[in-house]
Amino acid sequence: MGKHWADFQYEIYLNGMTGVVPRLPTDLTRLEELTEQRLGPGPVGYVAGSAGDGSTARANREALRRRRIVPRMLRDVHERDLSVEVLGRALPAPLALAPVGVLSIMHPDAECAAARAAAAQGVPFTLSSASSTPMEQVAEAMGDAERWFQLYWPKDPEVARSFLNRAKAAGFTALVVTLDTPMLAWRPRDLDQAYLPFLHGVGTANYFSDPAFQAGLEKPVHEDPNAAVMHFVGMFSDPAKTWPDLAFLRENWDGPIVLKGVVHPDDARAAADAGMDGVVVSNHGGRQVAGSVGAADALPRVVAAVGDRMTVLFDSGVRTGDDIFKALALGARAVLLGRPYVYGLGLDGQAGVEHVIRCLLAELDLTLALSGHATPATIGPADLIEDSV
Repeated sequence: MGKHWADFQYEIYLNGMTGVVPRLPTDLTRLEELTEQRLGPGPVGYVAGSAGDGSTARANREALRRRRIVPRMLRDVHERDLSVEVLGRALPAPLALAPVGVLSIMHPDAECAAARAAAAQGVPFTLSSASSTPMEQVAEAMGDAERWFQLYWPKDPEVARSFLNRAKAAGFTALVVTLDTPMLAWRPRDLDQAYLPFLHGVGTANYFSDPAFQAGLEKPVHEDPNAAVMHFVGMFSDPAKTWPDLAFLRENWDGPIVLKGVVHPDDARAAADAGMDGVVVSNHGGRQVAGSVGAADALPRVVAAVGDRMTVLFDSGVRTGDDIFKALALGARAVLLGRPYVYGLGLDGQAGVEHVIRCLLAELDLTLALSGHATPATIGPADLIEDSV
């Protein structure tokens, strides 16, 4: 049987016998406030902030809150197994760490610390194109652990091709292509601080270390960093891309390809028709379109459209174990976790990320068992009701 993640609670209680209590809260919804108190307004705003007045981030939480679990009794939940198969890989639980860029603004150990934490718990780590650390270095930190690569699809096809070749060579198995950021949204918390790390060459490590990127520069990066930054800004993403362009990805990547940022069933169908392997139902955690549909409200329609043809993953608004339960009940195969692990990183490095993963999966394990399920496979829409208000 699978690992009993719930045993983490007894580990905590037993440590308490010697006067040791957890360094971070076990209610992961408290991490944001703690991070706000301890880190500077620029980095905190960049991670915690959202598009516009934050209405989409609130809608994400509300869409999950509105759905309530209906526990079932007297079912044998003595032995539980949270493991799932996602994109042809066996995972110990229906969880991966979402791609989040520029992690060096939160902690000096940056992406490597988060990647090592994920590897230690057997959870896939998704590396952002916009990471502070070159992808090869992150891969090395993870050993042979499961890792996925997120692509911000650059204007320059040679840079895109180079990124894909490097990621494949570094052992990244799945490609996660973010579609919802062809340009940066209006983000007041960043604007009010005039805070954009990329303009200081932070979060550009994959680009500055890339031979195809360097070929477009007149001077080496270290001789003219400003020119390198402007070259990056000019190619970071491409608002002109359309569905036929997906053929380029298929030609240059032979593993699974997942499109992230899909909230409309017709877009999910187009992804399936284009031969993609999956979609992530996501609104970028509310960071791109203010006033957008809550991600959990979009999820059932996407599952109904393509759930039998491709892998449907979910992110945006996940904070607790019961949030994961609800996403699975709505048809997601697994969830990607973003901000909470980044707060854990900012507060306590690798140990903080491991704390977040273990708390989340302990809570999921307990929620599953206490609701009458021994495995994610038996959870479905009938396990939820929706508040009428």
